[in-house]
Amino acid sequence: MDGIILINKEKEWTSHDVVAKVKKLLNVKVGHTGTLDPNATGVLPLLLGSATKVSKYLVNHDKEYIAELKLGIKTDTADGEGKILEEKPIKLEEKFIKTKNCNKNEELKENLQKILNCFIGKSLQKPPMYSAIKVNGKKLYEYARENKEINIEPRKIEIYDIKLLNFDAIENIIIFKVSCSKGTYIRTLCENIAEKLDTYGYMKELQRIQVGEFKIEDSITISKLEEKIRNKEIFDGPKNKFFITIEQLFSNYDRITLNTEQINKFLNGVMINNNNIDGIYRIYNESNFIGLGINRDKKLKRDIVI
Repeated sequence: MDGIILINKEKEWTSHDVVAKVKKLLNVKVGHTGTLDPNATGVLPLLLGSATKVSKYLVNHDKEYIAELKLGIKTDTADGEGKILEEKPIKLEEKFIKTKNCNKNEELKENLQKILNCFIGKSLQKPPMYSAIKVNGKKLYEYARENKEINIEPRKIEIYDIKLLNFDAIENIIIFKVSCSKGTYIRTLCENIAEKLDTYGYMKELQRIQVGEFKIEDSITISKLEEKIRNKEIFDGPKNKFFITIEQLFSNYDRITLNTEQINKFLNGVMINNNNIDGIYRIYNESNFIGLGINRDKKLKRDIVI
């Protein structure tokens, strides 16, 4: 089985747990294009079989999340799993309701959205200490567990859009949807939003709803996957949006069909004269999908063979 399967990761599962489970269920080589925190849920694309070869085309995808931010409390992990370090109470209504407005919710909503809008655009973000980023060959969370201070270089990120979805002025909870670049840490974003509100905060809940073109509504839970396997259902088909073949994945790329002689050269890594414009192409031998090729300076070269 070669392709991409979209898993709707449930809470408490690590990305490694999901990879191991799918590998066991389908008895195939499995890889991923990026991890998701254990306490986060949502879409996790996994590469099956020969699809592991195309990971380089999938690692830079933009992401979309729904996050729940709890205000007034700072934790050492910047999420609900950590130890409480400090508390700084906040009353949203007192902070934002400046007029005798009969519709306090609308005024509060408007002011919270203004705060969120401050984060749209490019910026430098410092990753949280409890992350898997490596410094000097060691993961940051390993330093954190040893209570060791380490200098973390900020990273370039971009917030494309951020929208307030809901809030609870009593519990001091803000729920928002954010569209962002690869490498953006929502835990850090939550802390930064809280700081803008002159308080502390941590990421209480997180759901990833989109990775590139892969959407949460097209994904499948592990339990549903097990059920389909028990029922011996075929994954490849229009009803199963959670499974995408490699050919379907690159369907937006133009097609080049090669004859038998050209295919042999292509498979052996020999450049082939080709008048197409520079770019990436799907390569076929008659109706058979072979893989991907890169055309440059009127020369076609093998990139990935399935």
